[in-house]
Amino acid sequence: MWAVNVCEPRVGTSEQPDPSLPAETGPRTPAKFANPEKKTPLILSTLEALVRPETAGDPMSTQKWVRSSLRTLSERLKEAGHALSPPTVGRLLRTLEYSLHVNSKQLEARSSHPDRDVQFAHIDEQIATFKAAGQPIISVDSKKKELIGEFKQAGRTWSLEPIAVNIHDFLGDSLGRAAPYGIYDVLNNRGTVYVGKSADTPAFAVDVIADWWERTGRVTFPTATDLLILADAGGSNSCRARLWKERLQTVLCDRLGLEITVCHYPTGCSKWNPIEHRLFSFISGNCAARRCAPGSCSWRPVGAPPPKPA
Repeated sequence: MWAVNVCEPRVGTSEQPDPSLPAETGPRTPAKFANPEKKTPLILSTLEALVRPETAGDPMSTQKWVRSSLRTLSERLKEAGHALSPPTVGRLLRTLEYSLHVNSKQLEARSSHPDRDVQFAHIDEQIATFKAAGQPIISVDSKKKELIGEFKQAGRTWSLEPIAVNIHDFLGDSLGRAAPYGIYDVLNNRGTVYVGKSADTPAFAVDVIADWWERTGRVTFPTATDLLILADAGGSNSCRARLWKERLQTVLCDRLGLEITVCHYPTGCSKWNPIEHRLFSFISGNCAARRCAPGSCSWRPVGAPPPKPA
């Protein structure tokens, strides 16, 4: 004898859905994959309460930032009863209009000094006067000193294999130190770079200018009697360096017979010196990833093509 038990579906079970409940439109999401932002509506308010005491911001914009890292905030939220991973905390911070930033160089040193614009106006007036008279104008400055040897240089260059260089930049492992000093002829848009072997000193700077005048300046400006020098306020050609002023008098004025006018840019305004963006910027691009080693082409003329193979 066979016995058959018939079981009718109960209301609310998986066999027959409850008509009073809304119908499901898709598969259920397991609890471990549920979005914690929707699971706990208090997370945003809890996170905002955590970062509010350590929030800084720009009063002229909507930029805000916090001191704690995502990992620290994640641990503090866990202590408050909300287990969230650091990436999830980052998404929540973006919801609260926070974002990830690096330091932005926007503040200019001593930009509010009352004599700053007056000095720039004086420099422009001197440049216009010398240009109208056809007298030479040069912009001078020293570039970052480089160790000579197998040392790393910033930048990238096309090659089949990366160039092997020293792991550490120790002065004792170098063959010397190169001290580049540049001279930019403003009227003729022509630059010259001298490379010293020791240090950048006022005596070296004046000797370089004197050598440039005897080799190039005298030929380019045969009737010149005056020379305008545009320089930064610091370094070897500092406005406070007594040796710089003494050497200008004895070497350029007394020996070469020139009347020298020096205009120093205000402190922190070296980027306005023409040599910075008219000469040094191209040198930096030309020397990218090229080590300053004997026999290398690191110091070839700016913009020159690579040497042809023999």
